[in-house]
Amino acid sequence: MGFPLVVSLSGLGDRALEHCAGFAAELDLRRVPLTLLVAPRPNGTAPPGPDRPAVSWVRERRRLGAAVALHGFDHAPHAQRLLPRVASSGPTAAVRGAEFAALPAHEAGLRLHAAAAALDRLGLRTELFVPPRWLSSPGTMTALRRRDFAVCADALGVHELRTGRVHRARVHALGPGTRVEHWWCRALVLGVSRAARRGRPVRLAVDAADLARSGSRQAVLDAVDLALHRGAEPATYAVFAATAVPRRRVPLPAAVRNLDPLSS
Repeated sequence: MGFPLVVSLSGLGDRALEHCAGFAAELDLRRVPLTLLVAPRPNGTAPPGPDRPAVSWVRERRRLGAAVALHGFDHAPHAQRLLPRVASSGPTAAVRGAEFAALPAHEAGLRLHAAAAALDRLGLRTELFVPPRWLSSPGTMTALRRRDFAVCADALGVHELRTGRVHRARVHALGPGTRVEHWWCRALVLGVSRAARRGRPVRLAVDAADLARSGSRQAVLDAVDLALHRGAEPATYAVFAATAVPRRRVPLPAAVRNLDPLSS
């Protein structure tokens, strides 16, 4: 068996729907399913109705093979704390919007209950959880198990909550700032290429805002193509609660081959 390639998409909304649909169509051509990260009240806004275009699109994508993961409740700013840095030189950093990064089990459980109920009303019930900013506290992990969630995917790995197994693999994502977009794009492609060469799980996190920039969008697709060429198995986070998908290998496009220093 090969190693999984999981592509997640966050920042879903009516305004970004055109870019999201175009990206999903590109992945359909590669037979790569998406994991759609849904927050019932992103940034404290009112929850969307079940007939909103973005909600209907998510339901349709799930019918076609995408997975849905609960992505926090409202990304509340009051949850900010000084937390260990995931990928930086300093010892601590204030992480904005890391809603579940420092919550005790009781408070995390209350938020999970409200968020899960909101997804149920949208017809999007799920047993997958991805915390905002990919950071979750020990109390959150306890609350997830109590509510019978199957998977929690954080910054450094994927937790099978029912078995206790942890798949160590960091998330690859584009960073902020259009001034350094070229650097971020190259770092993303090279990071994915390195992980795939070593046979490690490849986890790509895409924000809908990234898809509005042609360079960022192409970098993500290049990274997907590299991972597939190296033997990655397209999957969603649901694969960590079920049987792995069959292995498949995709030829590397010529335009992408030049980005991979070890493709020859």
